Amino acid sequence: MEFSRRNILIGGGAGAGLLVAWGLWPRVYAPNLTVGPGEQAFGAWLKIGRDGIVTVAVPQAEHGQGIVTALAQVVADELGADWRTIAVEPAPLSPLYANPIAVDSLFEGAFDRLPQGARDEWLRRDRVMLTAGSSSLRMFEGPARAAAATARALMAQAAARRWGVDWSQCEAKDGFITHGDRRLRFAELAEAAAGETVPEPLPLGSGGAGKLAGTDVARLDSPAKVDGSANFTADIRLPDMVHVAVRHAPLGEVHAIRIDRAAAMKVPGVVEVIEGGDWVAVAAASWWIAQKGLDALAPRAATAGVLPNSGNIAQALDAALKDEGRTVLRRGDLAPLEGSGLVEAEYRVGVGVHAAIEPSAAVAAWRDDGLELWLPTLVPDNARGVAAKAAGMSVDRVVVHPMPIGGGFGIGLEADAVVQAATIAAALKRPVNLLWSRTEDLRRDAYRAPALARMTARLDKAVLTAWHARIATPATGRALAERVMPAGLVRFDLRGEGKGDAYAMGGAVPPYAIPALALHHHVADLPIPTGHVRGGAHVANCFIGESFLDECARAAGVDPLAWRIRMLGEAPRLARCLSTAASLGGWEGGGANSGQGVAAHGFRGSYVAVMAEAHRDEAGRPIVDRLVAAVDCGRVMNPDIVRQQVEGGLIFGLAALRGGAVGFQDGWAMPSRLGALNLPRLADTPDITVELIRSDEDPGGVGELAVPPVAPAIANALATLPGFPRIRSLPMELSA
Repeated sequence: MEFSRRNILIGGGAGAGLLVAWGLWPRVYAPNLTVGPGEQAFGAWLKIGRDGIVTVAVPQAEHGQGIVTALAQVVADELGADWRTIAVEPAPLSPLYANPIAVDSLFEGAFDRLPQGARDEWLRRDRVMLTAGSSSLRMFEGPARAAAATARALMAQAAARRWGVDWSQCEAKDGFITHGDRRLRFAELAEAAAGETVPEPLPLGSGGAGKLAGTDVARLDSPAKVDGSANFTADIRLPDMVHVAVRHAPLGEVHAIRIDRAAAMKVPGVVEVIEGGDWVAVAAASWWIAQKGLDALAPRAATAGVLPNSGNIAQALDAALKDEGRTVLRRGDLAPLEGSGLVEAEYRVGVGVHAAIEPSAAVAAWRDDGLELWLPTLVPDNARGVAAKAAGMSVDRVVVHPMPIGGGFGIGLEADAVVQAATIAAALKRPVNLLWSRTEDLRRDAYRAPALARMTARLDKAVLTAWHARIATPATGRALAERVMPAGLVRFDLRGEGKGDAYAMGGAVPPYAIPALALHHHVADLPIPTGHVRGGAHVANCFIGESFLDECARAAGVDPLAWRIRMLGEAPRLARCLSTAASLGGWEGGGANSGQGVAAHGFRGSYVAVMAEAHRDEAGRPIVDRLVAAVDCGRVMNPDIVRQQVEGGLIFGLAALRGGAVGFQDGWAMPSRLGALNLPRLADTPDITVELIRSDEDPGGVGELAVPPVAPAIANALATLPGFPRIRSLPMELSA
């Protein structure tokens, strides 16, 4: 183990490892918000200026999910502020913004071997500011609301002192503290409020709070995105900056990259050629010139061994499935799963890509005393450490400015572009703006892991009595954790991984009441990097599970909707989603001219059911006509943002069924163009209905919620069309 002030682990003999109980060492983390002239900070979450502007610190990356608006709405709601006076800024790096819920959600509870208090303290001290797992509101609504309630109470005390009244009788409304006909603006009270005493208990939800919760306030980031003034990483411009284009070697073992440096340097505007381990870059006066320089460079990789291709990836999955596998879950009596009454099927899931709107990018500026970075990152402190190592300097000399992300779908967890930008800036001693081409973005991705599943079930008089799932797929969770989590925590908490990779098995346990059930993870060693793509392993595992359940229902001769609901006695919220979607969609089970299918899923603390309706056109091609989604995500802060996320998730799930995947040939991902991924276009978009089920439960996640059940719902709908083959592959292959 590594010993440091940040990670302390004492190792003994077998079974005698002792984690020093950090929870016994109390620490107080002071807020470190930057306060400008005329501003007053209230904790780590908000500032109020003399101009009346309320600025909310947002520790999560905005990548289209609307957290900038939602978290600001929480603060404005509890504070009693006027929405027109709300502003936002990225929160600084601080232990106060660590996100244990994101860690639990993203890694499916893989780090639960530690006591929760010690684990959470470890994450705080390592400043694991992670945007992932649809966790933003679940993690930060509470502390943000508490900070706003504190500020409201302190300003009420300051106003009451001036008026000579009881502060608890004062209220906040539209940016004013009021008492009868008297009122004072927040701007007039903020400075005096800092000298008041925080009441105990905090007056949460009182004193005028609660006016904005559950309302469709306008998104704060929309105007700039509509008029084009929003700045993303590639838009950064600095004095003396050069633009950098990169070209990677094929995946596999690379010994060297042969280049024609002289030819590249002859291209007008080229500044320098920089060589990495498995990449080469050209810095130039513009990105277009840098690309021309790469073409002149004519890089060729010298490789050894077998390069990744679709054939050896498929063979590796087949081989893994022949191994014994690791038991993830086993209950009831499964033996023997043979003889009559069995349903068996095999499913394949291809290699998925992020295909993000914004290709990988990073801006790095070399300073005399360190390195300054502008990054589309979901893990800013991890990116800071990676950049420091690449530049050969101490981490305290690196400053990270988190940038908005253009629909990254999880690619912001990766740091390849960060390493390249830091390396090149350190070499050139000047600012660099590095941007990958679309081709490089598809060829050097952290791909959604492929999977191969063999499913077996037993039916007894139309009752599902046994279920056995054997799934071959890489241990993506461990690989991802080693890239983005504190090294000491990974080494301690994942060393006993005998039950399989929790991330890889996410969503593989069906929510239905099945007496006997077994799930085995067959770990596949693949020659490609895998990571988190929106929905994670739930996309593959929900497709496998919900499709196979539908096959079982058809084999039993029962209605698949009623069958599901009957087996969801212990999951009433999911059952309600199913019945709601079916009612809104006019469920009839499909017919000759129009097929219907359903699928349901629950994760990130939320539940969703999707009903799909589809038909075949005159050429026999499948057309998706309608998607109806019913969602129970607990209390809703901004219904319109939730609907946006669900609608986007439905389209993302449709893309996973139609395409959004790559094959490999000689180490290259193919295709390497966005237009060749068969992503849905506007003409392919079905009619979409989203119903939010009213709930008083704690908020759940919605950013990824709707993605997993779309593909199986459509596949189940198509299976009801006469003569249409059952789809058992993702993306779909009609010959399956």
